[in-house]
Amino acid sequence: MKKNSLSLFSLLKCKKYTYIRLLFLSVLPALLLLLTQSKIPDAGSPQTDEPEFHKWAPVPPMGWNSWDCFGPTVVEQEVKANADYMAKYLRKAGWQYIVVDIRWYVENDKAGGYNQNDPRYVMDEYGRLIPALNRFPSAADGKGFKPLADYVHSKGLKFGIHIMRGIPVIAVQKNSPILGSNARAQDIYTTERQCRWLRDMYTIVSDREGAQEYYNSIFQLYASWGVDFVKVDDLSGRLDEIALVRKAIDNCGRPIVLSLSPSGNRTENAEFLKNNANMWRTTGDFWDRWVDLKNEFEVCNRWTAFRGKGYYPDADMLPLGKIGIRAERGEPRMTLFTPDEQYTLMTLFAIFRSPLMFGGNLPDNDQFTLSLITNKEVLKVNQQSSNNRQVTRENDLIVWTADDPKTGDKYVALFNASDTPDAEVSVKFDQIGLSGSHNVKDLWTGKKIGKFTGSFSQKIRMHGAGLYKISN
Repeated sequence: MKKNSLSLFSLLKCKKYTYIRLLFLSVLPALLLLLTQSKIPDAGSPQTDEPEFHKWAPVPPMGWNSWDCFGPTVVEQEVKANADYMAKYLRKAGWQYIVVDIRWYVENDKAGGYNQNDPRYVMDEYGRLIPALNRFPSAADGKGFKPLADYVHSKGLKFGIHIMRGIPVIAVQKNSPILGSNARAQDIYTTERQCRWLRDMYTIVSDREGAQEYYNSIFQLYASWGVDFVKVDDLSGRLDEIALVRKAIDNCGRPIVLSLSPSGNRTENAEFLKNNANMWRTTGDFWDRWVDLKNEFEVCNRWTAFRGKGYYPDADMLPLGKIGIRAERGEPRMTLFTPDEQYTLMTLFAIFRSPLMFGGNLPDNDQFTLSLITNKEVLKVNQQSSNNRQVTRENDLIVWTADDPKTGDKYVALFNASDTPDAEVSVKFDQIGLSGSHNVKDLWTGKKIGKFTGSFSQKIRMHGAGLYKISN
């Protein structure tokens, strides 16, 4: 049967089609270049839809926050003293953030609560709160927190601040202009959903003209100060305002790690949280009470599946060392947690991979407290482990595990959260993906404690914990 068509090869050879041949050959290099540049990435290629800000916190952030010891009253010299201590004793172990917590813009706040009767706020002409000079004298002449941030940076550390969501009530009263917008403060606020426990701010209505611009303006200010970390309070569960904050940070030109506080986040919003924040609180304020710590086991188990590189459920601060000095609540004290409870706290937060924010006044640390927060193998579990999960819970005897992604070794945490002294807590190797015999090392003491076959168990003190590495 006669063929009615020519193959591409025959067409190009045929003298009759010389013009077509020349045209094809002339565009062939461009076609080849286009094909090579549009190569489909293989499974190992980085995902292009991963938010850029995840790179800003590749491991759970570790730092100091002024809240547990100084509440709303911290002053510049206390911040510097904690930065000095961190640089000398903690930086080499991975600690890096120095965070000034709540109400740094109030001249006359107080311990044991907040001064909401006659607070003296400090604010610029655009309705943006700025540091109180009687507490932060280096902020004079419009410098804001930049001199303090520069001091912290000079120590090889990073600087952070706390803010409340919304726009200041006094900005609304003055109807301050909004930088970058024709709107003013009274155009973007509502009294609805005002914070119940602190009345400094009004809610911002997210879809009004000027709302995004106000958040843009404050984060541009923080970027100019050199801020590396912002904890935004009363923001948990406020998805519309979280989105405004996220966009403002992305627009400010500086990588600023975003922490959402306090509780109010829900696991059904985990995908939204992942795409908008680096860390988010899973509980209300966590203090040095056993009831608070025992509650963390259930909370951590509920949230552990929703963690990834650059985004972390946050079990709240570490109320260790000297706290309550001029705090929002409580008297000056060394933490009320017993030594066993302190091991439990650090072990759970490590294997859950919570961000670690130390709450005590660092210069007051004793040797035991320092040893708790500088154990390199325990901190490695927090910073580098994977597949973190609860294995079993039999009443209040609890087992967690995680993997060392580089070696394949297993980490195991054994907890006695009961009121029974010296309870036997055990894990079967097949529950953590092992079989046969394995060596076990105690990560808190650094001692090798033997070879075990089929299972591993230890007697754990009341309210205590052990953390171990299981290897071949």
